[in-house]
Amino acid sequence: MSVERILHHFPLDPVSRLVRLALGEKRLPFAEVSVRYWERPRELTKLNPSGMVPVLVETEPGQPPLVLCEGRAILGHLEEAYPEPALISREPAERAEARRLMTWFEGKFAFEAGGYILHEKVEKRLMGLGAPELANLRQGKDALKVHLFMLDDLLQAREWLAGKRLSMADFTAAAHLSVIDYFGDVAWKEFPAAKTWYMKLKSRPCFRPLLADRWPGLAPARHYDDLDF
Repeated sequence: MSVERILHHFPLDPVSRLVRLALGEKRLPFAEVSVRYWERPRELTKLNPSGMVPVLVETEPGQPPLVLCEGRAILGHLEEAYPEPALISREPAERAEARRLMTWFEGKFAFEAGGYILHEKVEKRLMGLGAPELANLRQGKDALKVHLFMLDDLLQAREWLAGKRLSMADFTAAAHLSVIDYFGDVAWKEFPAAKTWYMKLKSRPCFRPLLADRWPGLAPARHYDDLDF
């Protein structure tokens, strides 16, 4: 039975990008609706009262729509309903490590690094809140380097972030870093293991739609869509 999927998302939102990567890796077709969530459009708040993206709506013939709100609910559903290919390892140690790293990027990384950079470079412009605060940008970029050192250390010893297999941890990290890389703020040359890992991810078919993202008035860095940057 066919399932119709509509993803309501914002192209430069890391969690929206993570869901797009998961859908693409699992080869699940979906239509996209790009949402200016900061304007709290009625269509979005009817689906998700928090007004946040992403929201995935799945509809099967003869069934009421299934509305899945925000990252964890969507990703959990995709892994349960469409288990192949598995993006969370069935090996307990790798599964636990993947979840640890996902929590790291969703929480600590977003709070210390990505949140500062994206607020100053994206949210302020979209919301008309004035020019970026250089002190906040510097704080975010300093924290970004600390996190990249940790990432690079892991990848010097592992093929993928959580171990031997590509997992949701890799897509979570790549989704967060890809938005920062859109603006050219990742010093990849200083982190060769992380750069090689990111190049492998950029080369996957599921990553191509992200590399095609453009937002009016926010041009990407020159290398953003270069697979051999």
